[in-house]
Amino acid sequence: MPQVTLLTHTPAPERTIAAAARLCYSPASIADLLDNLSDEKASGFVGMLAEIGHESPIEHVSFTFGIEGVSRSLLAQITRHRIASYSVQSQRYVREDAFAFVTPPQIAQNPEAQALFDEAMRSAQDYYDRIAALLKADHTARLAAAGVPEQDAVRQAEKLAIEDARFVLPNACDTKLVVTMNARSLLNFFSHRCCNRAQWEIREVADRMLALVSEVAPTLFAKAGPPCVRGGCTEGKMSCGRPEEVRARIARLKEEAQG
Repeated sequence: MPQVTLLTHTPAPERTIAAAARLCYSPASIADLLDNLSDEKASGFVGMLAEIGHESPIEHVSFTFGIEGVSRSLLAQITRHRIASYSVQSQRYVREDAFAFVTPPQIAQNPEAQALFDEAMRSAQDYYDRIAALLKADHTARLAAAGVPEQDAVRQAEKLAIEDARFVLPNACDTKLVVTMNARSLLNFFSHRCCNRAQWEIREVADRMLALVSEVAPTLFAKAGPPCVRGGCTEGKMSCGRPEEVRARIARLKEEAQG
């Protein structure tokens, strides 16, 4: 089960956006704009920006998330969203002893498939350990022959060994990451990844992220979600055909987030 935490965000995100947007149309100083900007006025201004499609001011606020309990498969998908910053637990520097893994729900519901999946994970761990041990011995001997002190040789050999042994690890292998996106990028992310057609794991993560940001900036993310939340589906023949179900799911997670 993915674990998503909102680590930090731009303070008073909706006031920040409203002040930045008002600056475009006002001769007042920035200090004056902020002094005269109540939370209620900021919320109204952000709502107006959403209505007219003026999105550049919302880039001034960002949100940073900690994401755990997800697969390397998810990592490959989320990093396609390029206007973001990512820090990921490295398999090059972190040894995968008894690695955790993510089991797809459909596999978990089929006992025979689950047994095969678990066997594959055990085999991957076994091959990883054996390959790492063989390579570590090779590197240690080579480094020692080159005159590297024993402790340094062992430490360097370990790193070099797991760097190559990791190639046998599966997409299911668990990973952790920290992600920062500005609000405009988040809206685009939610539009693609909260959709029913998104892969199940990244959809779960996107839903959790949307719930977290809706709590701190409800007006900014009031219309966030897949296109069918704001109107008709844009997927054409590939549509899931269940827009009402999607709208209800997105509305429910926002309501729960806002108490």
